[in-house]
Amino acid sequence: MWRTTAAVALVAVVLHLLVCYYPIQAPVDAVQFLSDYLFRLSVMRAPEEVVAEAWDSLIRAPGSSWTRVAVGVNACVDVVVCGIGLLEALALDPGNKVDHDTLQSREDLKETFSYFMEKGVAAERFFTDKEVFQKIAQTASQFPGAKHFVGGNAALIGQKLSTNPNLSVLLCGPVGPKLHELLGDQIIVPPKSLQEVDEYHLILEYQAGDVLGEIKAPHANRFIFSHDVSNGEMNMMETFIASLEEFEPELIVLSGLHMMDGQGKEERNKRLQEVSVLISEIPNEISVHLELASMTDTTYMNTIVEQQVLTIVNSIGLNEQELLFISQAASGPHSSQGHWDGAPDIGMVSDIIFWLLKEYGRTDSRKDSDLTRVHFHTLAYHILATVDGYWNNQISSVAAGARVAGSQACGTDTIDPTKVVLNSPMEFVLSQTDKLLKNKKMTLSPTNPVRVWQRENISFFITPVLICVNPVRTVGLGDTISAEGLLYSERK
Repeated sequence: MWRTTAAVALVAVVLHLLVCYYPIQAPVDAVQFLSDYLFRLSVMRAPEEVVAEAWDSLIRAPGSSWTRVAVGVNACVDVVVCGIGLLEALALDPGNKVDHDTLQSREDLKETFSYFMEKGVAAERFFTDKEVFQKIAQTASQFPGAKHFVGGNAALIGQKLSTNPNLSVLLCGPVGPKLHELLGDQIIVPPKSLQEVDEYHLILEYQAGDVLGEIKAPHANRFIFSHDVSNGEMNMMETFIASLEEFEPELIVLSGLHMMDGQGKEERNKRLQEVSVLISEIPNEISVHLELASMTDTTYMNTIVEQQVLTIVNSIGLNEQELLFISQAASGPHSSQGHWDGAPDIGMVSDIIFWLLKEYGRTDSRKDSDLTRVHFHTLAYHILATVDGYWNNQISSVAAGARVAGSQACGTDTIDPTKVVLNSPMEFVLSQTDKLLKNKKMTLSPTNPVRVWQRENISFFITPVLICVNPVRTVGLGDTISAEGLLYSERK
């Protein structure tokens, strides 16, 4: 960076001398020389540095910021360990790669972990056997290098939001003594949320290039599993709703629906209906964001869609797995796509988001829906889409979410260009189904990293992500991205 500054200063001095001693022709030639030289300097700079600087210039605080945010309802203690090391400590040899919807044994754990590690994608599963899980959890807690962190989407989002000194944050969830200690005093926890025993989730992390038998991880990621009854039944939902009247939030961030994925169908559907009623009773003047997470049961996801859960919130956050899963469950666009190969196709992603907002969002013909915003995040890029007329400052929102993804993954306060890489598709079509947009290409560049396009009354905002080369921690990135995006968002 200092070399670039010095070179520009030197050129400026040369330009000054040329103008002084050769006043007629020199200015024209010198200006052209300076312009050409500065262009070459910008080309020589690392694209990661250029993107980071462009984000900084684009990101602006919203005209009106949130002051009180309530977050609920899943919270736990994350035990983070080396996934391959834990499998070895459990004497589980590499073998078959199978995706089990629920884990009933150590063998199921090994096979499901192997399945997702080979793809390099995140996943979360429920472990049905309490005793076996507790033995695995004890081994994990005592494993060399094991670390304990705040866990659960709600708690992680609350923790991120609480770093803003101008924001009061209430967190409602099953908070045990260890989690309460980890959260600190800056987060308000209702007394009825406190419980005697913590809920533990085991996070098995791996790095890009890690090897398990014949499997080589293409990306750094993690596999999460738990035997979590409190969060699995969303037991704190009533407590959460009851706390809102006194706290008076302007924004509610809700998560935890995915935790019921491992419950029995009848019990789960009954509880989902109860939760839906509770959400619908939240006053309309309070904005509600729903953060989705990994699920396996398409019937359950279809029930969430059919019960109109998506239509009673204003905003949702999700990743590529969850987006495709919604489309598969509701027979949406590209639902025949089994899984994503590499970076999800931007045209296909925009098709599904467009369908999601047109089918379940607020439109002129559908006034009973509150959904007007979707924040999509994947490893290489983020897309934010809004129904026109309901949200402001979304260029800043999508850029801020991408910026924090790169810094948090690397464990730095700001983007360090030497620790990240730009690996996003830089040219893409806007749709794979719309006849007019299918042949229309858009280009991203380091100097112009946020692009915007319109599809009927829906605005799309896209930006690349600077991917951390050696990530310190991958857990909670999606939650941090959504939280940061909300901080820079303003509802009209």
